[in-house]
Amino acid sequence: MRCRKWFAELSFSFCSLYARVAKKPFAVEKAAVMPYRAQFEQWVPVLLEKAFPFFADPNNLPRIMPAWLDVRIEEATIVPPPESPSSGFAGSGSRLVASYRVVPFLPLRIHSEAQIVAFAINEFFEDIQGKGPFRRWHHRHEFAAETRNAIAGTRLRDQIEYEIGFEPLGAIVNAFFIAPQMRRTFAYRQQAVERLLVGA
Repeated sequence: MRCRKWFAELSFSFCSLYARVAKKPFAVEKAAVMPYRAQFEQWVPVLLEKAFPFFADPNNLPRIMPAWLDVRIEEATIVPPPESPSSGFAGSGSRLVASYRVVPFLPLRIHSEAQIVAFAINEFFEDIQGKGPFRRWHHRHEFAAETRNAIAGTRLRDQIEYEIGFEPLGAIVNAFFIAPQMRRTFAYRQQAVERLLVGA
C-alpha cells in the first residue's frame, strides 16, 4: 500500500515537472563576443610639436609598417580639424581605405576602412573600422610631452580594442595569429619611428 502511494506521488511530481519544462521552448544561446585589448608605448627624444604632425598625416602610415605587409593607402577623404596648422591632418570625419597583404609574397590583399572619430591637436586621435576584417576595431593614439634624463621628448601610446567574433574559434585565431602579428608589427613600427623621427 505504501509502495503504491509513494509511486503515485513520484509519478505526479515527474509529470508536473515535465509539464513546466515543456511550456518553455528550448533556445540555443549565442556565444558572447569577446573584446581583446592591446597597448603599446614608446618614448622618443622628439618634441611633441614634431611627433604629432608625423602621425596625424596618414601618408606616413605605410612608412612605419613592415615592408612585407606592403601597406597602401587606396582612398583618402581628409577633413582637416579646425585651426589645424596643416591641411594634411586627418581630423574627425576623415575616411581612409588601406590595403595590405596577409601573407608575404602572395597577391591576396585585405582592404580596411578607417574612420577618424575624435581628434585633438597634440593630444590624441581615434579611429574605428568602418569596413574590414574585424567585427569591431577601436584605436586610440595618445601623445604627451615627457622629459627623461633631462631630454625633452614625447610619449606615444596606442590603445587598441577589437572583436573578432566566431567565438571560441576567435580566441584561437587571436592567440596564434592576430596578437603575435600585432606585437611584431608594433615592434617594427617603433623601430621605424625612431629611425624616421629621431634620425630626421
